[in-house]
Amino acid sequence: MTFNYKNFFQESLSNLQAEGNYRYFANIERISGRFPQALYKNTEGTSKEVTIWCSNDYLGMGQNPKVIAAAHDAIERSGAGAGGTRNISGTTRYICDLEDSLADLHQKQAALVFSSGYVSNEATLGTLAKMLPDCVIFSDALNHASMISGIQKSGAQKKIFRHNDLEHLEELLRTVDIKTPKIIAFESVYSMEGTIAPIKEIVALAKKYGALTYLDEVHGVGIYGSRGGGVAEAEGLMDQIDIIEGTLGKAYGVMGGFITGDAVLIDAVRSFASSFIFTTALPPVICAAALASVEHLKASQVERKTHKANVALLKSRLEENGLPYLKGPSHIVPLIVGEATCCREVTDILMDMFDIYVQPINYPTVPKGTERLRLTATAAHTTEQVEHMAKILKELWQHNHMLQAAVA
Repeated sequence: MTFNYKNFFQESLSNLQAEGNYRYFANIERISGRFPQALYKNTEGTSKEVTIWCSNDYLGMGQNPKVIAAAHDAIERSGAGAGGTRNISGTTRYICDLEDSLADLHQKQAALVFSSGYVSNEATLGTLAKMLPDCVIFSDALNHASMISGIQKSGAQKKIFRHNDLEHLEELLRTVDIKTPKIIAFESVYSMEGTIAPIKEIVALAKKYGALTYLDEVHGVGIYGSRGGGVAEAEGLMDQIDIIEGTLGKAYGVMGGFITGDAVLIDAVRSFASSFIFTTALPPVICAAALASVEHLKASQVERKTHKANVALLKSRLEENGLPYLKGPSHIVPLIVGEATCCREVTDILMDMFDIYVQPINYPTVPKGTERLRLTATAAHTTEQVEHMAKILKELWQHNHMLQAAVA
């Protein structure tokens, strides 16, 4: 009797559902010019308008008129596709202009654009650590899955230091010969915890022990710094970071990923990273929209100021109401539920009864027992929407016996 593939996969999915960790995707249609409003289509085929409270489009740039106009212009001029990989026919003027703008954003010699932030992390860490002889990578324990994947694919030795623990990092660095190539890989803003890395201190350790620094700024670019260069810009440390990685799919509101750094280092990734070499380039419409967003946020402070005010208001209301959110210095607001099935039920209540869309964050994205709602107050939310959300959450926590049991 042959192996029953269908039953095997069905059993795996059933187990995931029983644990409460099966992922359901909401059918959402964003409404142009009205973010954070969207249309939600339910399983019966009917639609209703909802308010999004879990978007990474932190500044609402996906709906910015300049960004939309740039996209329209590019598609009218050059059509829909890129035409191929960068090596064959996909290196358009749009992607070159975008890379020039990103290099300028971080005050680096060069930049390289990828199809996503995940790919940029995986490709860069995987390539550099594989190229460097006997390289050792020092990775923060809470680094993103894309960084972990790149490190694993490199085959390099890795040492994991406790989250933001400088003493542990130095303890591990001491175990490796000063002459051995090293990379310290970490993030600026940790998106599930809301914590921010001690960048200055990590840079000092890197210099002391002869390591390259690799900083993931995907949740920092656009939001922090006078031009949106990220936390490293805000702290005046960009020039001390060897490689700054970012995304165009969060605060910039479009899609794609990138790295910036010295020209020779960027060229090495361009020349040796197979996931860059063999991937179709981003099309002109995406590059033009991303460029417009990056350039706008280099000059405009309006979106950042509004976003900061909305985040502060949400945190203050959660604090006043005694709700169990993780208190951190960033714009990330994780509200702890603590149980997978309960977390899903909370989000269902918000959608069904209050027309609010929030995705539950369950294992393996976060450890079991720390399931949460990752709330994002964007620059596009009104003060009234923030107050309304805080009021609803207070009522749920106070009056729903399921939630009281979960957070007790």
